[in-house]
Amino acid sequence: MATDLADFTREVQQFLETHARRRESADQFRWGQGSDRVGYFNNLPAEEEAAAVDAARAWQRTRFENGFGWITGPAEFGGRDLGQVHSLVYDALEAEYEVPDTGVLSVIGLGMIGPTILTHGSPQQREKYLRRMYSGEIIACQLFSEPAAGSDLAGVTSRAVRDGDDWVINGQKVWTSIAQHAQVGELLCRTDTDAPKHRGITAFLLDLDTPGVEIRPLRQMTGGAEFNEVFLTDVRIPDTQRLGAVGDGWKVALTTLMNERATVGGESGGAASEAITAERLTALLRAVAREDDAALRRDLSSLLASVRAAKSLNERAARRLRTGSAPGPEGSISKLALAQNLIRGSRFAADVLGPRIIADTGAWGTYAWADLLLGAPALRILGGTEEIMKNILAERVLGLPKEGAR
Repeated sequence: MATDLADFTREVQQFLETHARRRESADQFRWGQGSDRVGYFNNLPAEEEAAAVDAARAWQRTRFENGFGWITGPAEFGGRDLGQVHSLVYDALEAEYEVPDTGVLSVIGLGMIGPTILTHGSPQQREKYLRRMYSGEIIACQLFSEPAAGSDLAGVTSRAVRDGDDWVINGQKVWTSIAQHAQVGELLCRTDTDAPKHRGITAFLLDLDTPGVEIRPLRQMTGGAEFNEVFLTDVRIPDTQRLGAVGDGWKVALTTLMNERATVGGESGGAASEAITAERLTALLRAVAREDDAALRRDLSSLLASVRAAKSLNERAARRLRTGSAPGPEGSISKLALAQNLIRGSRFAADVLGPRIIADTGAWGTYAWADLLLGAPALRILGGTEEIMKNILAERVLGLPKEGAR
């Protein structure tokens, strides 16, 4: 298989031409044509959601079988041992084709948990999970947050007690994305109540069909249920499912979190970001006869400048990777920018639409914005709260003193 970038590009193009259909040339945006959905989270009926998950798995399997399921991964687990630039090239080329959205697999499982298993997992764990994850056979979720320990991740209280060669686990996790579709979860538990809280945590890989695991969906304001609470009642797992050393769970979690910031920050924002464009928003102003409102035009200009700045930042990060540089702080900044721009976009639409955003008049492109407006608050929390991300950037990038040391 090709490793030279030009040869790799030709290989990708041949693969996509064989297995997918090229997107038709995008027409200029026209108000009233096509879907008017503007949302970040899925809000599909159960049957459609299940079909979308099946399609995602099938496309990931096709990628994997043709050498594109884990481009940067080790060959022994089905990867290509290539650089991040090859992965970026593949993503750019695939964007020109109509393929299923594989976010249900890639954002958490392949983007965060897979790299963590590769770094901290035992040979048996790598053999058990990695190939199955990157081939689309299984989906992974993240069992970190708890009702009393969200942002303060080191404050987890779910307990894992050693019993011979097993661990017995009790506790509750919450805000667990895609747990309803997952087969395995990366789990943080407290194993030593006497140790400082960062040192008394151990990580595990939990198969979600283990007796004592109960998954309950959490209904969102948007009507969808992408998040879940997971109850763990006398769950017994062997010590072979421990990820990393006993008491070393914080180190394992940091690996996952660093990958999380890079993954979430690199997201496009889907239909939501596609709607926050000059064409779409100026058309919205015209549709409700507010195109001459000077205050709204000023706010729109500021919003679009911020979107353009975030895009330039991501382009800069991509250029750095192409030169072989290690990823910089762009991941954390991009995560903040994505959330803030989508929130600003939803609020701008609310200012323009007024009552039309809370009462469905049937008019195209108006009430559809309610989905993003209701989902936007979660963007300030998922993948690390804004406050935590700002502290990280302040302390680790700007060199400011830690809170409490000022």
